[in-house]
Amino acid sequence: MEQPEKVSSMVKSVGFSLIKMVTEGNLLTTPQNPLAGDIKPALHPAYTASNIQNKICTLDGTDTIYSSWVKLFKLHSKAYKVLDHIDDTPGPDADDPSFPQWAEIDALVLQWIYSTISKDLLSRTLEDDSTAYQAWTKIYDIFMCNKQSRAATLEHEFRNTTLAGCGNLDEYCKNHKEIAGQLGDLDQPVSVTRLVMQMVRGLSVELDTIGTIINNSCPTWDEARQMVQKEQQRLGLFKKLAARGSKIARKKLGSKNLDSK
Repeated sequence: MEQPEKVSSMVKSVGFSLIKMVTEGNLLTTPQNPLAGDIKPALHPAYTASNIQNKICTLDGTDTIYSSWVKLFKLHSKAYKVLDHIDDTPGPDADDPSFPQWAEIDALVLQWIYSTISKDLLSRTLEDDSTAYQAWTKIYDIFMCNKQSRAATLEHEFRNTTLAGCGNLDEYCKNHKEIAGQLGDLDQPVSVTRLVMQMVRGLSVELDTIGTIINNSCPTWDEARQMVQKEQQRLGLFKKLAARGSKIARKKLGSKNLDSK
């Protein structure tokens, strides 16, 4: 066994050697990654977005109303982390190092806007050197201008829409929902109770009974629609049975007339 003095001397010797190597730069105090220089920043989620038209309906103010388009667009923007490009969050200054990437992403969001609006709206919105936020606010102004006169026109249409004037119950309910949505866009929200009452008011006479039941039970919109649909089905079945019974009765009457002859 080696003597303690000899072991202590060896430890000191090794220690002095390590200190010398560090001071001379021959020993790295921290390991280096040979690939460190090749690491690139993570790709922004916006660059991975595709098929925007399949996710956001085209805004035309008729088939797709403004409020529905806004909800879909904001949902998409939140998923791809670009909400700050369509709200009032200020972008970086032009001399900021982050500006080039911000401008690229803003142009991408602007493309999303242009590709999800109708040709008519595009011609009214498309401008040189526009930012996504500028295009966003311009579309808002288009739909929000002359709010009072537009609201009055829609209110008249809402009050005078009837089931008889529509092709079927689905179209009738769709028209009511769309008009209510457009009124909501103009800061004239339509409550569910009023929407249901107006739907009942425009039903045909043969549906008066179910209309009274709906008014007395205060159902939701979907419940009221389903109640009317079931009543239509019941009445339709009743008419078929009545027509079949009438046909059978006519046949029996014809047979009796033949027998009497």
